[in-house]
Amino acid sequence: MTQLRITPLYTGSRPAESFFKWKKFDSEILDSEQKSFFKRTNLEFPDFWSSFSIDITASKYFRTINGKQESSLKQLVERVTKKLKSESVKQGYLDSQNARVFENELKYILYSQRAAFNSPVWFNLGVFKQPQTSACFIQSAGDSLEEIFDLLKNESQIFKYGSGSGSNFSNLRSYHEKLDSGGYSSGLLAFLNVFDTAAGAIKSGGITRRAAKMVIVDVDHPEIEDFIKLKSHEEDKADALLKAGFKGDFEGEILASLKGQNANNSVRVTDQFMKAVEQNKGWALRARKNKAVIKTVEAKGLWQSIAKAAHRCADPGLQFHDTINKWNPCAESDQIYGSNPCSEFMFLDDTSCNLASINLIHFLDADNNFLLEEFQHTIKIIFLAQELLIDFSKYPTTKIGINSHNFRPLGLGFTNLGSFFLKLGIAYDSNESRAWAAFITSLMTSEAYMNSHQFAKVRGPFKHYVKNKKSFTRVMKLHAKENGKIDWSLLPPDFKAICQENWKRVVTEATGKGFRNAQSTVIAPTGTISFFMNAETTGIEPEFSFIKYKNLVTGKKNSAGVKIKFVNQYFEHALKTLQYSQQEIEVIKTKLLDTGYLDEKLLKSAAHKKVFQTAVGSDPISPLAHLKMMAAVQSFVSGAISKTINLPSTSTVDDVAGAYLTAWELGLKSVAIYRDKSKLAQPLEALEGPKCGDCNSPTELRGGCFVCLNCGTSIACG
Repeated sequence: MTQLRITPLYTGSRPAESFFKWKKFDSEILDSEQKSFFKRTNLEFPDFWSSFSIDITASKYFRTINGKQESSLKQLVERVTKKLKSESVKQGYLDSQNARVFENELKYILYSQRAAFNSPVWFNLGVFKQPQTSACFIQSAGDSLEEIFDLLKNESQIFKYGSGSGSNFSNLRSYHEKLDSGGYSSGLLAFLNVFDTAAGAIKSGGITRRAAKMVIVDVDHPEIEDFIKLKSHEEDKADALLKAGFKGDFEGEILASLKGQNANNSVRVTDQFMKAVEQNKGWALRARKNKAVIKTVEAKGLWQSIAKAAHRCADPGLQFHDTINKWNPCAESDQIYGSNPCSEFMFLDDTSCNLASINLIHFLDADNNFLLEEFQHTIKIIFLAQELLIDFSKYPTTKIGINSHNFRPLGLGFTNLGSFFLKLGIAYDSNESRAWAAFITSLMTSEAYMNSHQFAKVRGPFKHYVKNKKSFTRVMKLHAKENGKIDWSLLPPDFKAICQENWKRVVTEATGKGFRNAQSTVIAPTGTISFFMNAETTGIEPEFSFIKYKNLVTGKKNSAGVKIKFVNQYFEHALKTLQYSQQEIEVIKTKLLDTGYLDEKLLKSAAHKKVFQTAVGSDPISPLAHLKMMAAVQSFVSGAISKTINLPSTSTVDDVAGAYLTAWELGLKSVAIYRDKSKLAQPLEALEGPKCGDCNSPTELRGGCFVCLNCGTSIACG
């Protein structure tokens, strides 16, 4: 039997632990009132781990096993890697010797913060015999009462173990439509309110974070007008309650009384609808069963309603149905109708995906050379671990379990792209940065598929590969074609040949043994796991703001903590790359900390000013730049991209409509915007989002999720 071979790159014959100096740390997280929110002492971590990464890891991921609470990163990592090592042998991928190398290399990668698995792996693996390890689920939504309440039960099970679920609810009949038994349906929105209430009552993983869910409705549904306005109408209600004196923070009584606040809402639009908007045509809203026209509306009017609602409260986002299915590798099995809560996993109904993210900053050396061999090796180790998870994990429904085994989609991605650009000294909004992002994603996905082919040589392709061979090969050829469009002149000379050869091999192997996994990559928001890896920026996002805040323990008995300000560590790296002296750097940093703003007069050129643009502030990265960065990588991602297009508070409804239209024109699969201060729960401070429900500290919007920078909690999804 053919098996895989793992050649050590990081560890040689030494134990992974021996490469790091281990120290004991105390961990304490303070809430917004400087009171202790979490406290542990005598915790063991590598000496280079930041206090923030230690706090997040200890508070979120350390578990109690057989009555004993974890107190060392070694215990946490051992809990995860030990099971993966045994499964690598059990599943036939590795012999015992290669399995030991695999485990040791994986430990090194995790200890060194080069990569991390999605949170459910850390929550559940090694704790339960059959752990739920996927962060992402897409579930079908049927129209019968039994199907509706089965979905409600299944969602609750998913949330309980720290994962998220998304569904396209367009099969549910509207209140205009008759039931088979007589009378009329309660309607789509009536049932969505039931789902929303249930999600609001659950904190995922028991204590770890709020439930994450996605609600998708097709643009031709008879209740689409009401769905579009659902959240904006509730914001109007909230305004009235706020003026009446009710509490308005994120966990306050106003928000608790509002409908639809526990899901991300998206409208699924077709190319036909988009063309109807451009041509100012009518648009038919159709019955769910017989597709009879119930009502005709102006397409442009519906489009304006979407933009107006998103301008008011950031929902709904858009998903582009035809673009999504153009890239569907399993079109012979079905169309893709849904997504997970943050829209990065887009695949067939009743499937799941476990995620992992690579911390890009660790693949630049001291001279900013890209560490190609290390990147490829890390993909090999992490992607194998993800593949192993599929067969011994728990799934909330039989259907999801069967489909996850039969299609085996995976979601490898990256994080810290914004810091990667800072270290290189290049602007997020530049052709050079977009070329780098395209290259990294093209390399990552092609390497993942080549590993998937090796898996297929050991255990065979995914069950429905032969059935979908035509569409799978077509999509691989699309990836290869798009690879040729990267501006390789802006990159090191050997990169082009490497990616070209990779995609050539992938296309060739599509006609051979095939692939073990129907999908390989997504770009996730990576909220909490980015903090585990000490990443300053998350996913594909730019730096939100260079100034960070942290509630710091003073160490004095009976003494309150203090709130400290600090600067992104790669801010200084960027200045060094741009040839600023240490004295100049200190002056710039001091001014930034004192005022909260970058003094542009201290920069040497307009080009340098662009390098230090952030998502918010006096001169933010433009919405078009956000969209162009997404477009640079979308053609190389199996799934999609979880990203927020930040708009200043002064943006108009037309600005929102323009961003949505541009997203479609650029070939994105989905898009979500956030206009500053458009949420009820957002306070007046320009750089703060809704308050964290756990420690009441400010949050930032990262990839569609508000993430607490004090305790690591993801609000709403992530």
